[in-house]
Amino acid sequence: MSKSERLFELLTLLRSKRYAVTAKSLSEELKVSERTIYRDIQSLQLSGVPIEGEAGIGYLLGKGSHLPPLMFTEEEMVALELGMRMVRAWSDKSLAAASESASRKIQSILPEHLKAQIDALPLAVPDFYIESECTAWRESLREATTEKQKVRIKYKTGEGIHSERVVHPLGQVFWGKVWTLVAWCELRDDYRSFRVDRIEGMEALKEHFEASGVKSFQHYLSLCESKNV
Repeated sequence: MSKSERLFELLTLLRSKRYAVTAKSLSEELKVSERTIYRDIQSLQLSGVPIEGEAGIGYLLGKGSHLPPLMFTEEEMVALELGMRMVRAWSDKSLAAASESASRKIQSILPEHLKAQIDALPLAVPDFYIESECTAWRESLREATTEKQKVRIKYKTGEGIHSERVVHPLGQVFWGKVWTLVAWCELRDDYRSFRVDRIEGMEALKEHFEASGVKSFQHYLSLCESKNV
């Protein structure tokens, strides 16, 4: 990549970090030498970018810094637009609206040739399911997950067995058409997953729960990953 592209990527990396990052780490991510990182950091500092830190310790973008407008390659823009179309088709109504708004904002700063490419994008994601009843469950479950509220659900298994559970919603996983709720089930005192389209009723309770190192969405995913290794 050109120096200007590399400087922009370096700024993007620094902006994404909440802590000081070493030149070695930056060089590995950008696939350049540490010497190049030192020179680029100096160039940015001389141009007025408030980068704090020093060699051997790490670098951090200072508060109040401003980056130039977003720049995307054609492939990056196609990937972003396709991803947002998937969100609009397969998420809940709130996220679908946010995706639509984000897409408009991004396209408003694109050059004309990229706007034309997006308009002619030969990739479609049918949104037949956004109006289905389970989209309401997904939005409510997402809110309960954020607020760490316990939830009572009425559930019907694939075999037609009905049950009622109090669960701690930890996250949702999309499997391509099917969403599942990952939760801690008070009845089983363990992780359980529930297909959202099989939930027949849901009530967010006033009680809250606490996540922990052994009861969290990340812990559940790590257990699944270890089983598949």
